[in-house]
Amino acid sequence: MVRMSVLADCLKTISNAEKRGRRQVLVRPSSKVVIKFLRCMQQHGYIGEFEIIDDHRSQKIVIELTGRLNKCGVISPRFDVEVGDVEKWVVNLLPSRQFGHIILSTTYGIMTHDEARRKKTGGKILGFFY
Repeated sequence: MVRMSVLADCLKTISNAEKRGRRQVLVRPSSKVVIKFLRCMQQHGYIGEFEIIDDHRSQKIVIELTGRLNKCGVISPRFDVEVGDVEKWVVNLLPSRQFGHIILSTTYGIMTHDEARRKKTGGKILGFFY
């Protein structure tokens, strides 16, 4: 079977392992976008440490799960989001304004919607987690 999206596979694997109550999960293959997405999740405390294993192919990642993650997903196609339109996406995707994050790919790098709003920049929407 052909892999359409490495990021979608990664997030679905994490979500399934979290539902099963696993402590850690192995994700393969890896990419720069996946690693930056995981860093955002880690900064906000939704996952624990993760280790990148170089197998001279496409790398693997072992992620420690904390049990805080309820849902994570990818938005496909990657819609363009302006600074003013971020609020519409927050209302549509997240259960509440108090928690959850939308990840955007901006000219300043991959960041959450809060950081993008502070930097007054838009970008393409990658996914969400809460």
